[in-house]
Amino acid sequence: MGFARACSVALVGVEGVVVEVQADLEPGVAAFTLVGLPDKSLVESRDRVRAAVVNSGAEWPQKKLTVGLSPASVPKGGSGFDLAVATAVLGAAERIDPGKIADLVLIGELGLDGRVRPVRGVLPAVLAAAEAGYHQVVVPEQTAGEASLVPGVSVLGVRSLRQLIAVLSDEPVPEEPPEPETGRPDAMLAGLMVPGAGVGTGLAAGAQGGGHRPDLADVAGQAAARTALEVAAAGGHHLLLHGPPGAGKTMLAERLPAVLPTLTRQESLEVTAVHSVAGMLPPGQPLVRTPPYCAPHHSATMQSLVGGGNGIPRPGAVSLAHRGVLFLDEAPEFSGRALDALRQPLESGHVVVARSAGVVRLPASFLMILAANPCPCGRHTLRGAGCECPPSAIRRYQSRLSGPLLDRVDLRVDVRPVDRGDLLGQGGRGESTAEVAARVREARQRSAARLVGTPWSVNSEVPGHELRTRWLVAPGALAAAERDLERGLLTARGLDRVLRVAWTVADLAGRERPQARDVALALELRTGIARGARAPAGGVS
Repeated sequence: MGFARACSVALVGVEGVVVEVQADLEPGVAAFTLVGLPDKSLVESRDRVRAAVVNSGAEWPQKKLTVGLSPASVPKGGSGFDLAVATAVLGAAERIDPGKIADLVLIGELGLDGRVRPVRGVLPAVLAAAEAGYHQVVVPEQTAGEASLVPGVSVLGVRSLRQLIAVLSDEPVPEEPPEPETGRPDAMLAGLMVPGAGVGTGLAAGAQGGGHRPDLADVAGQAAARTALEVAAAGGHHLLLHGPPGAGKTMLAERLPAVLPTLTRQESLEVTAVHSVAGMLPPGQPLVRTPPYCAPHHSATMQSLVGGGNGIPRPGAVSLAHRGVLFLDEAPEFSGRALDALRQPLESGHVVVARSAGVVRLPASFLMILAANPCPCGRHTLRGAGCECPPSAIRRYQSRLSGPLLDRVDLRVDVRPVDRGDLLGQGGRGESTAEVAARVREARQRSAARLVGTPWSVNSEVPGHELRTRWLVAPGALAAAERDLERGLLTARGLDRVLRVAWTVADLAGRERPQARDVALALELRTGIARGARAPAGGVS
């Protein structure tokens, strides 16, 4: 009787569970049994592993073989267990030393010819292994850079099972034949990308054709909207852009990610882990360093927004926009169920998806930008444009954005049509992205210094109780906000959000604490009621 064990990782959402792969050989009729709650793709690994072992020059044991995946209560799926199963079987057959693989974590899919193919979710899998105390992992060669992002872990990237057997047996490593240069994309990278998850998903509002990157200087006019965009970036506040078609709402939203500060090391690991699991990590770029940008179509379902799918839920748009921007263009055209499902992640920064296969907690701390037209035809606010929408249709269209959802949006700006002078450049070009991003970076540094030692990093995360008791505004600065609260123009949550925006405005202006004019601008940005506090184009003052 032979027995050996190796380790792999089962992903549940974006979190990993270390799985012990046990192989047991007993005398009897040759058979291969796989137990431990595997799904269909994992059951099929029996044939892949057998063919890969034989084609790698090793002998397949002609005995009764049982492979167990422990803990058996955790659902397991995917082809990433192939390498661990093959190694455990070879250890039980004494082709390799079982002692060398007992504490080795192996992740990878096997081709029938023995090549090791990359799989999605390598980074969160290696993170889970490191947290469980494992220090050695074996991954496909194409994902070795992604696995190496985890500190304190020794990573071995392999191209074939034959190469791994030689390394574990202290034999000369065979040279792999070079890949033929056909000019086609590497077929081995196909497992890393979900079909259709290319540039069209809007995961990055980056370079367009010819290397051009969107710049705020391209936006004509729109001083109020530019101010709101700067405040949103500095404090992490959600924003609603309301106006007719062609006014520049989408242009503004696409330029927001470049205004945001670059991700910290920890934030980059969080974002990369989500994109790796979702199959949207660009090949050759193992670490996402810039804030992601996700712009789903208005026909998106609730499951595609918050996460879902068959079996274990997979990340949705809110998780793909983690630490970045979620842009919902034509927001009233989204279904009511999909929009209302955003309430929880907007408040908590994560989403909990419950399915029959299990409950998954996915990260979802994003900055939301909503864009909406005034009516179904979009011409309601345009003078002489000939809007023929009846009042009932206009009310019904505008009510699709529910009150509880809008109450979580800090900034609401009317984006008016651009006049001829701004469009033709007679008013001069606006500030560039680099200039605005520098002010945003300085404002974030001020808020971070104030919030040091707390679990919050930006003003939008600070609870209202802390703002009312720990960090006080200037005396009398809240008088206008208190009057709006008494008149019913503000809710209690709305007052807290006005306080957060006021602190952001003060940080942008370099003030120690919010003054009355900072609160007035915050109220104007939230309620849309003019209070004589409009900031000039070119920054908050």
